[in-house]
Amino acid sequence: MPPRSLEIGPAGMQAARAIETLRAERGLSQRQLADRVTALGRPMSNTMLSRIERAQRRCDIDDLIAIAEALHVPALALLPGCPAA
Repeated sequence: MPPRSLEIGPAGMQAARAIETLRAERGLSQRQLADRVTALGRPMSNTMLSRIERAQRRCDIDDLIAIAEALHVPALALLPGCPAA
């Protein structure tokens, strides 16, 4: 079985942009958001968050949920085409 591609698709790209946009709207640095995510029990460095925002690292579902919680938004707010409520 060939290894699965790690290329980030359109949904991942849009989620990365949503994370960056919401973080900036809340006036948080990458380090501050990464610290919030870590405090929620999902260890994350600002480098990891930077790579997620630049779509250089895949954001798994556990990361996505922790980031959403740290941003005080529903996880669906970070997914393209999903209602944010």
